[in-house]
Amino acid sequence: MKTRDPRRLLLVEDDRELADMLSGTLRDEGYAVDVATDGQRGLHLGLSREYDVLVVDRRLPALDGLDLLGRLRSRAVRTPVLMLTGMGAVNDRIDGLDAGADDYLVKPFDLDELSARLRALCRRAHDTADVLSIGSGRLFVGRREVELADGEQVPLAAREFALLWVLASHPDAVLSRAQLRRLVFQEAPASSIVDTYVYYLRRKLGRKVVRTVRGAGYRLGAL
Repeated sequence: MKTRDPRRLLLVEDDRELADMLSGTLRDEGYAVDVATDGQRGLHLGLSREYDVLVVDRRLPALDGLDLLGRLRSRAVRTPVLMLTGMGAVNDRIDGLDAGADDYLVKPFDLDELSARLRALCRRAHDTADVLSIGSGRLFVGRREVELADGEQVPLAAREFALLWVLASHPDAVLSRAQLRRLVFQEAPASSIVDTYVYYLRRKLGRKVVRTVRGAGYRLGAL
C-alpha cells in the first residue's frame, strides 16, 4: 500500500522562537514544513513551490502579510491561508479575510485549535476545486492542472498556471503584454517574459490554447 505524501505547509513568521516551536509541532503532526521569516521570502516560496496550506503572520518585515497574500492571490495562488495576528479587532480580521485569507487566528492561540483549523482548511481544499472551462478542456484551480478533452491531466508550473488562469478568467478579453506582465510577472524586468510563458503553454497544451491578437496582445483560445 502506497504511503500518502505529507501535506506541505508554508509558515511565514518573523518571530524565530515562535516559528521554531510551530514548525516543530507541525512536523510532529505529519506536515512537511518550509519556514520563511520575512514576507519577501514567503512570496518567493509561495510562488515557486506548491503547498497544501499556508500559515502567514499579519505583520512581517520586507513585505506585510496582507500585501503578501494579495500578491499570491493576484497570481492565481489559491492555496488555503490561515492568517496569524496579534491584532484582534474586528476590522483587522475583516481586512485579512478581504485580502484573501481563508481563516484568521488571533495570538496568543491554542495549538490544538491551530491544528484543527489547518485540518479543516486542508479538507475543504481537497473536497472543493474551482474549475474554469477552456474549450472542451477544464482548468482545475485548486490543483494547477489542465484536463484535456480525452481526460489526460497536464500539471502546470506556477507561472504557467497563473498566466492561463488570468486568460481563462477573462475569456472574451484581449489582454496586452503589459497587462499580463502586471498581473502575473510583477518582478520580471521585460515584457518578453509573457511571450516566453505563452510558448511554454502552447508546448504543453497545443498552439490553440492561447491566441495571438496582432498589435494588441493575447486572448484565451481552446484545447
